[in-house]
Amino acid sequence: MIKIDGSMGEGGGQVLRTSLALSMVTGQPFVMSSIRAGRKKPGLLRQHLTAVKAAAEVSCAHVSGVSLGSDAIEFTPGPVNAGSYHFSIGSAGSTTLVLQTVLPALIRANGPSEVVIEGGTHNPFAPTAHFLTTCFLPVLAKMGPKVDVELVRHGFFPAGGGQIRVTIEPVERLEPISLIERGEITDRRAIAIVAGLPGAIADRELETVAKKLKWTQEDLRHELLGDGLGPGNVLSIELGSEQLTEVITGFGEKGVSSEQVARRAAKRANEYISSGVPVGMHLADQLLIPLALAGEGTFLTGQLTRHTKTNISVIEKFMSCAFDVQDAAPGRHLISLRA
Repeated sequence: MIKIDGSMGEGGGQVLRTSLALSMVTGQPFVMSSIRAGRKKPGLLRQHLTAVKAAAEVSCAHVSGVSLGSDAIEFTPGPVNAGSYHFSIGSAGSTTLVLQTVLPALIRANGPSEVVIEGGTHNPFAPTAHFLTTCFLPVLAKMGPKVDVELVRHGFFPAGGGQIRVTIEPVERLEPISLIERGEITDRRAIAIVAGLPGAIADRELETVAKKLKWTQEDLRHELLGDGLGPGNVLSIELGSEQLTEVITGFGEKGVSSEQVARRAAKRANEYISSGVPVGMHLADQLLIPLALAGEGTFLTGQLTRHTKTNISVIEKFMSCAFDVQDAAPGRHLISLRA
């Protein structure tokens, strides 16, 4: 029985999700204490509760401690089964993070799967559905698995109400990947989405992005959604290179001007462009489990986030692997896993 301290590293939900994912993949049970001890509201929230229940259903697991607010669970997985699954968070909790929990097991399952998840699709504390479809999943496809995500309905924080439908074609083994050179930025786009809010918000965000990044109208797009899907505002900046497309996201919030939302996102875009690295900071932590499943691989990223460091620590508890993290240059890190 593997023992996990949920307060390790950043002490958030990532420790739980990675533990669930790797427990299913390896068949090893675990017990976790101090779940999300590093958060203002520790213990299991609805999103984390849904992730645990989803993992249990996919792997026929025996679980104890599954209740709202619980700070400890014991998880003993059974065999992973492909199939059709439907999970509802019941809040604006992230659909993509629930998917992140079960995806590693299902991409190596005994057949194709379909997973429908209801909740938040554009949450400021999680990868958006757009990030998955544009950034993460195309990179995962290079390793073998074919995963398609359909955004059926947007769900913004704090109302939720969104839905994604995911189809998964598994593989027996993931192929290693190497992402060292980024090359030139060959494609670029800024997309401002508003729902239940004035369209001028999107216009002001895009105008600011164009000014800060020196882009033209051809690089800008706004989407006005129905009032019933809001209120919500998301700004996505896409930067495409030969290797992948990085997605940088800004979220509208009360008390923050549209211009400020756009300036923050544009600043991060400029930092990514000038860094020369292919893998952005959020993609970096999400590539670690696929690398571990492949048994080897390497990528160049920028500053290491606490998410990335924590994920490495959890993965190494479940799998007989050791990541090599090297300072490639100031603010640049090479993460490798050797067979």
